[in-house]
Amino acid sequence: MKLISKVKTILLSLILLSPMANAENTLRILTWHGYADPDWIAEFEQKYHAKVELTYISSDDELWEKLNRKQQNTYDVFAVNTAELQRYIDHNLVAPIKITQIPNTKNQLPRFRKTEKILGLNRNGNLYAIPFTYSEMGLIYDKKQFKTAPVSMNDLWQTQFRGKIVLYDGSNHNFSLTALTLQANNPFKLSANEMKQTVDKLLQLRQQNPVFYTTPEQGTQAFIKNKAALMYANYGQQQVKLLQQTGADIGYIIPQEGVLAWLDCWAISNTTKNRKLAENWINYTLEKTVSQALSQRQGLSNTLSGSNLKDSDKILWLEPSENFTLRSQYWDRIRAGKARKNNQRQ
Repeated sequence: MKLISKVKTILLSLILLSPMANAENTLRILTWHGYADPDWIAEFEQKYHAKVELTYISSDDELWEKLNRKQQNTYDVFAVNTAELQRYIDHNLVAPIKITQIPNTKNQLPRFRKTEKILGLNRNGNLYAIPFTYSEMGLIYDKKQFKTAPVSMNDLWQTQFRGKIVLYDGSNHNFSLTALTLQANNPFKLSANEMKQTVDKLLQLRQQNPVFYTTPEQGTQAFIKNKAALMYANYGQQQVKLLQQTGADIGYIIPQEGVLAWLDCWAISNTTKNRKLAENWINYTLEKTVSQALSQRQGLSNTLSGSNLKDSDKILWLEPSENFTLRSQYWDRIRAGKARKNNQRQ
């Protein structure tokens, strides 16, 4: 019996090591930096006898570009915020998820277990993503250049800071935060007139000669290299932590007009070749050790423990915008310093 057992073990090992088995047990992850650290990958590969192929993205626009290539979308699981998720559902690029296949969701805080109450996660009775991490997008400032802490995101437009602004290079969030400073009825659903006002104000911000970044690391480098006064922190506390690690004397505020906040989730691509392995990855990232490590290393809030937000903070969770494509087209022209065409319509 011992001999038979040994033979079975050897045969199983050979099967797992074969090229075909590896191909079938490969998980292709598309995600943001900090969401799939090397030690997590190594432990996951060992636990599930799998191989992980990891691709990083640095903006929502890049994520959309990669997943919307119908003939080239080879990813199994990806990270996406709740507002962006809607267009992936619209274009049939994401598969429904059965919560019973992600047992670690039972360890999440009540607000994240009640997925039916989170705008953007469900459609027609189906759940399309599992919450993983979240952060508000506040304002980082250099304490040496401010006698008192700023209170508004409008300080980004103060001309004395021209050339000392660090700005996230992304279309959707920049439109929403600018609309928020204009007190739009809904910064995610702009009317034609609100869109015009937002474009005009973004053009004014472009005249501030900001330095653009996409990743948290790029933002940190840009802030220090350019001796910046202000930075729009698209990654929130993650960027605060990175700058503090460099010894930068910074402060961080939630603006008085409110702050945008994102909730990043794991979703499964409808082109996945290994749904079970994708489910295992999502479940793995919700283990306490992984979620706690995420917060310790990145400064981001996880869905298993408390957050840095105060009850008095005005938080606006991201929602789908009125027109993703239009915002992207406008931003490309604003980014290049070009004026808006008067005849271009929403």
